[in-house]
Amino acid sequence: MSDTYNFDSGEEAEIPETLTLPLDAWHRARGGRMVEFAGYWMPVQYEGIMGEHLWTRENAGLFDVSHMGQLVVSSEDEDQQDAVTALEALMPADLSILKVGRQRYSLLLNETGGIIDDLMITRWPGGFFLIVNGATKWDDIGHLREFLPDDITLTHRDDFALLALQGPRAAEALASFGIAPAQPQIVPVDQLSFMQAGPYVWNGVELHISRSGYTGEDGYEIAVPAESAEALAEMLCTHEAVKPIGLGARDSLRMEAGLPLYGHDLNEDIDPISAGLSFAISKRRRAEGGFPGADRILTGLSQGTETVRVGLKLSGRQAAREGAEVYSGEDKVGVLTSGGFAPSLGCPIAMADVPAALGAPGTELFIDVRGKKLPATVAAMPFVPHRYFRKGAAK
Repeated sequence: MSDTYNFDSGEEAEIPETLTLPLDAWHRARGGRMVEFAGYWMPVQYEGIMGEHLWTRENAGLFDVSHMGQLVVSSEDEDQQDAVTALEALMPADLSILKVGRQRYSLLLNETGGIIDDLMITRWPGGFFLIVNGATKWDDIGHLREFLPDDITLTHRDDFALLALQGPRAAEALASFGIAPAQPQIVPVDQLSFMQAGPYVWNGVELHISRSGYTGEDGYEIAVPAESAEALAEMLCTHEAVKPIGLGARDSLRMEAGLPLYGHDLNEDIDPISAGLSFAISKRRRAEGGFPGADRILTGLSQGTETVRVGLKLSGRQAAREGAEVYSGEDKVGVLTSGGFAPSLGCPIAMADVPAALGAPGTELFIDVRGKKLPATVAAMPFVPHRYFRKGAAK
């Protein structure tokens, strides 16, 4: 802990120091430029955001996302029905039909249907594995402990790191290192399909691997014991297609993929429908409700919402950042929630919440950047097509 002075109270207050991840020294040794993010020191770039972004689109990028929370929720009953019931009371997923080894994107919701966090949830033989955002994980843990019944077990796997290998050559690279299925029924790692997961073993080390990610590219997220993270990262980077990639390119990649970032494009005042996340409301839950804010969310599904999250393409090369005001003619109609330059497109892009009447692709708007109004056009998202691997999909 480090002591800092609290100017409001006139008293000293203790504030936690910025934390380090298991790969902190590894990043620094490779020239990572470290910044504070979500309470941790993390690499924002190594060789440059533009180059790292394009490398990931063409090859495979290795991201350290160990700041994210890895949680296990389980119950004592063999079929985990008690855990299903408890989690379905907090999120709009249909977990009753989620098979072991399958993953879903879902949302923790507050009582009015606002988004507490977005997350990935995987069915395990003995429960559910949740990956939550790093900036919200402690609040998420508090929320779950408050609202899960006493007979439901919540485990924070803070002894595991999390790596993401993303890009069109990710499967090729990962399959070249002798990572083996931990159970007979688990397929080889390069045969996993998008949103499928399983236990694997590498050099006697337990890994949990899912074929998913946050870039719009094919790729994997790999949970690994913290003490083995550096050896795994070092091994992966011996493949000619793999380079370590920082937070800067992770952000530009996810913007091109049209994916929202919690705390920017999503928060507790925004509901899933206006955020463009209606796909996260499962069919059965739409019919039955029973999740927080169901009335508001189901009304939004049937009648529409006042605002919608849209993508914007800007004219020229000057980027607009989060917080810039959006105008329709002389009328302010919104604020950017994300914005930056899209290396794959060669132009600036952004996201904003605007009135639903202005949400159609092709709508012309303006963004105020330091007093200059830059022309922008509402664009369909994703800006860059997703390239997830789905078995049986047309090629």
